[in-house]
Amino acid sequence: MTAATGRPTIAVLGAGKIGEALLSGLLGGGRRVDELMFTERHAERAKELTRRYGIRAVDIAVAAAEADVLVVAVKPQDIEPLLDELAPLISPPTLVVSLCAGLPTALYERRLPAGVPVVRVMPNTPAVVGQAMSAISPGGHAGPEHLDVVEQMLAAVGKVVRVPESQQDAVTALSGSGPAYFFYLVEAMIDAGILLGLPRNVSEKLIIQSAVGAAKMLAETGEHPVTLREAVTSPAGTTIMAIRELEKHGVRAALLAAIEAARDRSEELGRAHKID
Repeated sequence: MTAATGRPTIAVLGAGKIGEALLSGLLGGGRRVDELMFTERHAERAKELTRRYGIRAVDIAVAAAEADVLVVAVKPQDIEPLLDELAPLISPPTLVVSLCAGLPTALYERRLPAGVPVVRVMPNTPAVVGQAMSAISPGGHAGPEHLDVVEQMLAAVGKVVRVPESQQDAVTALSGSGPAYFFYLVEAMIDAGILLGLPRNVSEKLIIQSAVGAAKMLAETGEHPVTLREAVTSPAGTTIMAIRELEKHGVRAALLAAIEAARDRSEELGRAHKID
């Protein structure tokens, strides 16, 4: 625990995009730099992040010795060497939090000392602006108190839901990858504005604010998306003509297939690592 605040010290192992997003979001949510540390194998990247955020870069041994919570944010293919390095360094009550897409808690529990609590998390990159959507699931040794710690940590960077681990691959496909789908759609709509003769900067402002406004309506009105869409869709108007083209080109079916493909890939990542 950090002496000044009584809050757990957090080490983010792997300061890639999602690791940096979490660090940035935690700072923005009120965490102090002395409550945080990170590991990063690329020295220049580590120096850059320390300059940017003031957070200490450490090695795995220091992180294991000093942190109450170890947040694993490495790429799935790098997990086994990391767990081999961690295994002789930690023991309960150190809490391990996995942000690695597709990796089950059972993998960690087999590789780490008996009784180490593990919580699986699927966050997303809006953590950078305090608007993440994170889903958390306990492993076999994690209890309500561990979920409370993780939920409190992640609440600083957005919203949190608890789900059974069996649903995590679906969560990964839906909200973990979800921001990319919205960015893709916004990119296409900006290009459409340019095609119709608008300057890029005007098209960007129109679409980005429309996206922000639409998301706010969804979040605050409580109305079903169909109701909100129908409110914009006048009989024989411009919107219904656009919707007809989207349906004609199978956009809805393509989106369903895309999310299923992301779910399947998440499952494949889990199967790629031997648990026994």
